Order: sequence, then C-alpha cells, then structure tokens
Amino acid sequence: MAQKKKQAVNEQVDWKSLLQTMFYSRAMDDLEEAELVPDKKVLYQFSARGHELGQILLGSQLTHPKDAASAYYRSRPMMLSVGLSLEDAMASPMGKSGGYSDGRDIGVVCNMPGENGPTVLPMAGDVGSQYTPAIGWAQAIEYRRNVLDDSSYEGAISVVMGGDGSVATNGFWSALSNATTLNLPVLFYIEDNGYSISVPGEFQTPGGNIAKNLYSFKNIRILDGDGTDPQEASKLTTDAIQYVRERKGPVLLRLTVPRLQGHSYQDTQAYKDDNLIEKEKERDPMTRLRQFMVPDFMSGEEWDKMKSECEARITETAENAWNRPDPDPGIVEKYAFAETDNNGEYDRPAVGGLAVDGYRHPDYTVEPEPEKQRINIVEAIRRTLDVELSINDRLVVFGEDVGAKGGVHAATLGLQSKFGEDRVFDTSLSEEGIVGRAVGMAYGGLMPVAEIQFRKYADPATEQLKNCGTIRWRTANKFAAPIVVRMPGGFAKCGDPWHSESNEAFFAHIVGWQVAVPCNAEDATGLLRAAIRSNNPTIFFEHRNMLDAKYARRPYPGDQYLLEFGKAKTLREGSQVSIITWGAMCERCEEAVEQTGINAEILDLRTVMPWDKEAVLQSVQKTNRCLIVHEDTLTAGFGAEICAVLSQEAFRFLDAPVQRLAMPDIPVPYNVSLMDSVLPGVSSISAKLQELIRF
Repeated sequence: MAQKKKQAVNEQVDWKSLLQTMFYSRAMDDLEEAELVPDKKVLYQFSARGHELGQILLGSQLTHPKDAASAYYRSRPMMLSVGLSLEDAMASPMGKSGGYSDGRDIGVVCNMPGENGPTVLPMAGDVGSQYTPAIGWAQAIEYRRNVLDDSSYEGAISVVMGGDGSVATNGFWSALSNATTLNLPVLFYIEDNGYSISVPGEFQTPGGNIAKNLYSFKNIRILDGDGTDPQEASKLTTDAIQYVRERKGPVLLRLTVPRLQGHSYQDTQAYKDDNLIEKEKERDPMTRLRQFMVPDFMSGEEWDKMKSECEARITETAENAWNRPDPDPGIVEKYAFAETDNNGEYDRPAVGGLAVDGYRHPDYTVEPEPEKQRINIVEAIRRTLDVELSINDRLVVFGEDVGAKGGVHAATLGLQSKFGEDRVFDTSLSEEGIVGRAVGMAYGGLMPVAEIQFRKYADPATEQLKNCGTIRWRTANKFAAPIVVRMPGGFAKCGDPWHSESNEAFFAHIVGWQVAVPCNAEDATGLLRAAIRSNNPTIFFEHRNMLDAKYARRPYPGDQYLLEFGKAKTLREGSQVSIITWGAMCERCEEAVEQTGINAEILDLRTVMPWDKEAVLQSVQKTNRCLIVHEDTLTAGFGAEICAVLSQEAFRFLDAPVQRLAMPDIPVPYNVSLMDSVLPGVSSISAKLQELIRF
C-alpha cells in the first residue's frame, strides 16, 4: 500500500528535479554561512534550511504564465524552482550587478518578472506587507477574465507566502478578508517554523496554529500538514493549487517546518534549548526526502553524486557571481520616477501599469476649453473620473463608501450605477488593504484610483505607500505600480486632529510619489487626469474647505484638459514680495494682498512633488523678498524645503530673510475659534507681509 501511494505521488512530482533544486538551495546556504558571510562577501543572510521542500513543491506547480507569487525573505528555494538563475541567486546577496535589483536592495528581497512562467512580485523587507498586493493581483486576474474577456488569465492564481509571525499583521487579516469576501483565486502558503526570530508562535496566534483558528472562517478551505514529509506536503500542495485553479475559492495551506538555522546569520538561537534544536534536526526535510527516494527512485550512490555535483556547481557559481562588476554608481539615482529614453519614449518596466501592454491614452490638450458654467471641485473630480472611466476600461475606482453612497464627499456619486460594481466598488475598512490591493492591480495592468476618506486615515497604509513609491527604483525598473490615491484633508467648517490633517510634506518625502494639491476646479480636473495617465504613483490631495468653496469654482476645462505636474501658476503679478503657497492658502493670500495693497506676486505651486523650483527662484529674483504660507505644521513642513533652496540658490537676491507662516506644531483644534487662532489667516498673512516690506 505504501509503495502504491509513493508511486501515485511520483506521478505528480518530478522528484529528481526537485532534489536537484533542493541540493542547490542547501549548498547556497552552506557556502554563505561557512565562507561568504564571514568573508563579508554577503552582508545579509537568511537561511532557508528546513523550508526548502514545501517551497519547491509549490514553485514547481506554478506553471500558468499569469500566475504570481508574493514571497518573502526566506523564499529562495521557491525562486529557484520557478526559474531564477543560480548565478543571479548568488550575485544578489553579494550586491553585484544584475540579479533582482542591480545591488539596490537586500539580496534576499526578490522579484522576477514572468516571461514564460510565473511572476514573482517585488518582495519587501517588512513582515506582512506581501499579502495585500497578492490580493490585488488576484483581483486583476478576475477583472481581466470577467470584464476584459481576456481568456489568457483563465486558470491563473495568486500565491502569497509568509511565516507564522506574519499571520499577526494587518496585511494578513486584510488580505484574508478580501480573499474570502470576494472569492478570489488566492493561495495563502504559511510556513510555520514555530518562531518569529525568538518569539514563539503562541504569541502570534492563539495556540500557535493559524489553520486551527480559521477552520470556522467562511469561504476558505483550510489545509494543514507536515512540510517535511514528501508525500504529505506534495499531496497538500497539489490539492491546494488545484482547488484554487478550479475557482472553488481561496485556500490557506499551513505546513510545519523546522528552522534549522537562526532567523539570520547573526542569530545564534540561544533562546532554543538543546532538546528542541535536536528535535528540529531530526525533522530535516533533506533527511526525510532521502528516506523517501532511496532506494525507490534512485540509489544512495546516485544521491551522493548529485549532491557533490550540485555543491561543486554552487562553488563555481559563487565565484562567477563575485567576479561580476559592482553596480554603476552613475545610474543609482535612475528610476526613482519613470524615465524616458533619448527619443522621449517611456522606459517601460517589464511588469506594471498600462503601458506594458501597449495601452496609449487619447490625445490631450494643455489649453483649457472652458464651459460657461462654473463647477466646484467635487464636480470636477466626478466628471474627470467619469470621462476617464468611459475611455479606459482598465480604470477602476474603489475605497470605503465610494459605491452606492458615492463617497463621503460625493465625489464618486453615480459612478457605480453607470459603470457597474466591477469598476466602481466599495472595500473593507482597511487602508492597508486599499493601497496594497491597488499596487497588485497595477502590477496586473490596471489603473487603480483608490480613495482614502481623510488624510489621517492613510496612516495604516504607510507601509504600502512607502513600498509602492520605491518599487521602480528597488527593482531597477523591472516593476512599477502607477496608482492614484485620492484623499481629502485640511480644515473645513471646523477642525479636529482626525479629519483636518494635511501633512503633505510626509508624502513629498516618500521616494517615488507625485503629490498634487489643487486649489480650484480647473486645476483639479487637469491634475487628476494627469495623475490617471501618469506612469508614477500620485497622491491627489483634495482640500476639504475648497471642495465646494466659491473661490475654487471654475468652468470645467474640457474632457481633454491635462495639467503638467511641477508647473506653478502665477495667481497675481507683483514686484515687492513673492508669496509661495498652495491649497486653501491661495484664497487667503489673495485676500491679504487685496487688503494690504502690497504689490505682491503670488505663486500657487499646485504640486509639491515635483515642485516648480525655477518659477519660485525667478519670482524671488524679481521681488527680492519671499513669504511662504502653508497649512501644514511649521517644523519640517514643505516650506522648510523651499527656504533651504532659496538660501542656497537665491541668497544674493534677498533683501530680507525668507519668512514662513504656517500652523504651530499642534494638531488642528476642533473649536472654531481655536482653529482660526492657529491657522494662517488673512490678518496674520497681512501682518507678515507688512513686516517683510518694512525690513
């Protein structure tokens, strides 16, 4: 009976090929730990020893060209099983040219665009952040199948890998909620080695077994077994993948494995007693695989010969990898943002965004074609989204309450009834999930426009936002995730610490993000359209006080109007002082100039990343004085960046110190009188202008 079972398993798996990959992985770990790390040729090392068998079984069955795996730092065996070259696998931890990131990222933080095989989505160094992008890829699979009628995605799945510690994170639970409520083709592959560095699994989930805790969870199949037993692990992996491929629903597969080395090279595992370490060694999947394969599939001599050959090849491969050149410092700054070649053509990544599939946007104009009727910013956003949804079937709009309700500020009102729930839809209450899904959908060739209800609510998504911005740079332009994240913020009829935050300087400081802050309906139209058609991710900041303000109302500038990022607008010409501002402060600065009669030049930056440094310098060179007004707090607000540039590049033109007027370093108060006392207002701006003129 045992022999029959073994033969049945053999029909599902190429065991000799699996063994060879396992030998390669083990030899890499051995060589790194024995020589390369001590010799400082590898600076970060995370052993996969003990995890290999299940990972290779998993990777060997990711055979669909539209499959994707969202992995983590201990996933090199899986990477080898889906086609990663041995030399790239060795060169990346050495920081050499080529490999995953051309020396830009830690060598175990992997990625791999799929060509004839699966795509390995860009990993991240923070635990749990791999989950929600995998959900986005799964949702893109379903969207392309069901909405775009793309049969090439039939049968494709999304796999997300994580350790037992990662099941305690926001990302895991957000992904689990989305996978089960939307019935997405997702396999959660959990490698449970019992420890998160030194913390036992009982601290991560009650009882230390996430599978047991989820048996009552609806709309997901739970599988649980031994990741060191070749027969059991192969059957469970095959069953899990088949179940997801057949569109029966998501699966969580938990495999227990020993961690035979410390969390990283520096980890001595002193927190484990000798008895536990010995028991883990007894569960070495290499030992159990030999017991399974010898003598039924190969002789002991064949096993030993293959092992020696693989070790010799890894030694040679490591030498070749070390002899690769170091990455070129001259191009290390490339790909923080999208790049163009000498002909002005977009330097496309292998994965991510609309351009990868050859999609081209319709022609646009930089000159408005205004209608007669003035509209507010809410209507400008709604009309722009309506037009872009109409002409681009890969555009999707989503967030909390954006569907039937039309958004808490009504900016998406009516869009779901017009375009359907596949294209305009509500999400669970997880900003981490909203942004992470958007990233995964962008990988899948869609254009996500995600709404965060208020600026402060974006804080739980900080990890995903920061990772999204660096994707293009840290993969050396292999991947990109151009998305738009809309978020209202700033003061309104009153203030408060939760709905009134602006903090645009935070986003300007995150590598790779564009940041738009329009103050009127015309600019909102042009900047939102530019963001949707951009190859970079964009924060689109919608000021709450300006959404329906009389000052912000402008004629709709037309369905083809697009406004270039990084171009300030001169609201008023002047010669005595330059006022640099943006957002809701534009109106207050104009009123202050009217009140004082000072001949001031007012520049609305419109975007703070990129910002129009040239226009600011030209204005200050003309007026010789400068006042920067913004709503964000004073310390480290974006005005400080402008001050630094002016002190360095316009010092000899200044007749007075550059002045800033901003919020004190406190949250926006709720009480209206308190709020008005701390926000820059017409009177305080007027007083500061007069002070500058008198200097």
